[in-house]
Amino acid sequence: MAKRQVFFSFEYNKDNWRASQVRNMGKVHSSSTFSDNDWEEVKEKSDKKIKEWIDSQMAKRSCLVVLIGATTSGRKWIKYEIKKAYELNKGIVGIYIHNIKDREGNQTSKGSNPFYQFYIENSNERLSKYATCFDSSYKSSKYVYDDIKENIEQLIEDAINKKDTY
Repeated sequence: MAKRQVFFSFEYNKDNWRASQVRNMGKVHSSSTFSDNDWEEVKEKSDKKIKEWIDSQMAKRSCLVVLIGATTSGRKWIKYEIKKAYELNKGIVGIYIHNIKDREGNQTSKGSNPFYQFYIENSNERLSKYATCFDSSYKSSKYVYDDIKENIEQLIEDAINKKDTY
């Protein structure tokens, strides 16, 4: 199976350490894994420039992977990225990362489903009915990491295959 080009969406300030562990698992195409310096540079730009950057990156990707931490849901740019992925008919999947340890070795609480607040066009159904949110059954950071690493490629494929159902 060829490695997919995906767009990783996550809350930079709180989850960049956890997100970088997932981004660097070697399971997606290398163009999907921007360096932390790239992320740092993008977040310093104006809203217009950030939107342009997201739009140009999202256009090249087959799937949006939202890495869900404690407060990811409801964040301005996460919401924009989900909306953009939906508009562009990209695969959409969420992966809970709250039990992966951060730089200080801390886990955090589970956040809410970021897809719940989005409604399917011309429908009363929520995107959360269709977009999977993977939540490892493990509590140990190492096992959560291994579980995500083992499943991420299939989660991405499933999301891409389901995109035409919503």
